[in-house]
Amino acid sequence: MTTPQQAWDEMVRGNERFVAGAPRHPRQDVDRRTELADGQRPHVVLFGCSDSRLAAEIIFDKGLGDLFVVRNAGHVVDPFVIGSLEYAVELLDVPLLVVLAHDSCGAVAAAVESTRPDAEELPTNIWRLISPIVPAARRVKHVDPDVAIDAERVGREHLRDTVTERCTPRTSSPRPWPPAAWASSAASTASARAP
Repeated sequence: MTTPQQAWDEMVRGNERFVAGAPRHPRQDVDRRTELADGQRPHVVLFGCSDSRLAAEIIFDKGLGDLFVVRNAGHVVDPFVIGSLEYAVELLDVPLLVVLAHDSCGAVAAAVESTRPDAEELPTNIWRLISPIVPAARRVKHVDPDVAIDAERVGREHLRDTVTERCTPRTSSPRPWPPAAWASSAASTASARAP
């Protein structure tokens, strides 16, 4: 079985290949599809944003069946996300959970914009989606109220909140959850960091 550290090291190596422009595109052939027909055994569950610039399998140079990916705009935790993460951990025995954030996130920008006194009202479902990001925006604004809110800093705060406060197991299993790593990515490059 793959250890969390082994899974993390391979994610870092794959990301380094992507950043260097030398991806291998592993395990994406007919044989791999046939191998996966009877079931999946991913080594990493990755929770990230739906942003079209951040296809996890590409920026970490992974193949079919390597990652169990859960995505939504702004990587906002909700019961469906937690259920999906629990599924990966409990039923697929995934040894590592990675939470991926990125620069220039539209959901973070919307959360920042919503804190302005003259902000336009958002459609209900968009507000529900970004409202968990708003506390990070308010904390950043509170540090220096006379300066415009730095959306990238808000994104980092939201990532920290996601990993430390919201992305916690709600399972009754006696087995511990895998370690959580976190990663932050720009549209063209990604850099991964262990917790």
